[in-house]
Amino acid sequence: MTSSTDPGRVVVIGTGLAGTRLAQRLGPAAVLIGEEAHAPYNRVLLAEVLAGSYGADVIALPRHDGARLRTRAVRVDRDERVVRCEDGSVVPYDTLVLATGSNPVLPPLRGLFAPGATELPGGVHAFRTMDDCLALSRAVAPGVRAVVVGGGLLGVSAARALARRGAQVVLTQQSERLMERQLDPRSSALVRRHLTGLGVEIHTECRVRGVGVVDGRVRRVELHDGFLLDTDITVLACGVRPRTGLARAAGLDVREGIVVDDELRTSDPHIRAVGDCSQHAGRVYGLATPAVEQADALAANLLSGRPRPYTGTRALTRLTLPHEAGPLDLAAFGEAEALPGDDVVQLTDATRGTYRKVVVRGDRLVGGVLVGELGTVGALARAWEADDPLPGDGAPLLHLLTHDGGL
Repeated sequence: MTSSTDPGRVVVIGTGLAGTRLAQRLGPAAVLIGEEAHAPYNRVLLAEVLAGSYGADVIALPRHDGARLRTRAVRVDRDERVVRCEDGSVVPYDTLVLATGSNPVLPPLRGLFAPGATELPGGVHAFRTMDDCLALSRAVAPGVRAVVVGGGLLGVSAARALARRGAQVVLTQQSERLMERQLDPRSSALVRRHLTGLGVEIHTECRVRGVGVVDGRVRRVELHDGFLLDTDITVLACGVRPRTGLARAAGLDVREGIVVDDELRTSDPHIRAVGDCSQHAGRVYGLATPAVEQADALAANLLSGRPRPYTGTRALTRLTLPHEAGPLDLAAFGEAEALPGDDVVQLTDATRGTYRKVVVRGDRLVGGVLVGELGTVGALARAWEADDPLPGDGAPLLHLLTHDGGL
């Protein structure tokens, strides 16, 4: 029987940010299982590796003190409390943690998969793993034609990285603007202007219908209006989906993600889930900050023996788009689009390409977006994360956008 400060044998499946962070916190008590051949790395920085800013070794995560098995977990046997692996290993656990992350969404494009095929055709790349990144790095060269499908955070990052490597990049986005989940129309327009300045050709409100394969490689991308884009490299950046196959096969409660409570327990009290694969309070985050916060909360819980509830994360999105003329920094949090009755303050400097906006509902800061100058982001983020009433001293809302945040 283990003591209240001994978590017993903890097996963590997944070597992404959440799984590795948890294993580091638990120390020798944790066994880490991951199928990637590479040492654990910070997936957030893959675009910097693709752009040539960092080597792959630079984004490696700190090592943990326990065992690490480089194999794929294929089945969880809940009755025997063991994990069965592809290499034949059988790993017993007292507590199992699923940190299986997410898989890239592959859109149902005509011609993408030949009948019976399971592999992407030549020239087509997802952009999710180190192997994806390194394959793209080998394929890109000055003058290479590249089409990026998807204009969210990942697609924008990939397009910028490819353009910096000298590729001729076309970015297609189905919705009306880039990064529509994080940015409002004005800030999205600044990102578009920045990418255009890098030579990226951008098509919004543009659905990709299919691909044309020649000798086993995709050479054309067909848009919904029949227009054809010639391509050497096609990057699919269409979002991610929680990786829940192990959990489903084990009979756990799975909806969009693996359902967990405030102690990050699944429907089996001996199994927890953290990071991109988990669904807490009806929400799947798919972001780095919640993954780290969940891992830290679970580590504290397991090491102390006392419940430390995880109540959710208010995550801020930050992105830097480098350019020879100067980088474009942006930050977005909460609700960037106002509802009727909200108070909105905006500051714009078209010459410098800067933009700041906050949305206030009642006496609460509910969201904002900053592009170009992030001097106020720290104070604004703290006010938003705390969800406390704003000062009621009659100071104008404009003070929220001064360099001290007005707080």
